[in-house]
Amino acid sequence: MSKTKENVVDKAVYAFNRKVFCDGMRDGFPIALGYFAVSFSLGIAARKAGLTPLQGFFASLFNNASAGEYAAFTLIAAHATYLEVAIITLIANARYLLMSCALAQRCAPGMPFYHRLIIGYDVTDELFGITIARPGYLNPFYTYGAILLAAPAWALGTAFGIMAGNALPLRIVSALSVALYGMFLAIIIPPAKKDKIVGVLVVISFALSFVCGYLPLISKLSDGTRTILLTVLIAGAAAILFPVKDTQEEEGQTSEK
Repeated sequence: MSKTKENVVDKAVYAFNRKVFCDGMRDGFPIALGYFAVSFSLGIAARKAGLTPLQGFFASLFNNASAGEYAAFTLIAAHATYLEVAIITLIANARYLLMSCALAQRCAPGMPFYHRLIIGYDVTDELFGITIARPGYLNPFYTYGAILLAAPAWALGTAFGIMAGNALPLRIVSALSVALYGMFLAIIIPPAKKDKIVGVLVVISFALSFVCGYLPLISKLSDGTRTILLTVLIAGAAAILFPVKDTQEEEGQTSEK
């Protein structure tokens, strides 16, 4: 096939397709509903951190990550520095770098950079899952259709959560705050049940976080700094002691046996 024909084929892969775009909206609708519910609870944490509904809206619009935002709002409420918030958000969202690399391998060779940039803006667990599951080269307009519903729902949920926190009585707000712990448990329980090592590491992180709050020198550090140190140390030790095997490598070992 000549280069001209290859370019035409590549361009057809990432060209606008109404059906593909609508498929993305269809698959993104249930994700948007889930995002609104979860980010509503996240808005309670943003309200505690002192954010206004508008600030919460843009915070969620530009940072589509439940764990990352929850950590950031918690650090803001604890009066952490900008550097601490930036570092812990980077660590909490580091997995999205790997997801972006996986999606980049599914892009057609000639896809313009701006398509990759826009897709990278909203790489979340759910959007990554539905996008990577599609066969063949990635059509960016499928992801755009899903993002069109999911991103505003996430941002609006946070804003409404802050407004509800400001309007509702203190007792009800305190009750709604329990949902934050539910969101946190929803993040850590599935991987902990799937992998015993992860479950043990979660328990160890809880224990060390509690102990560090009473140690002579470490207790004097801010909550944000202690969180960063524990995250890096525990994650680094786990990566060295219990490295995750490559799927292809495991399949090769199984076939040899």
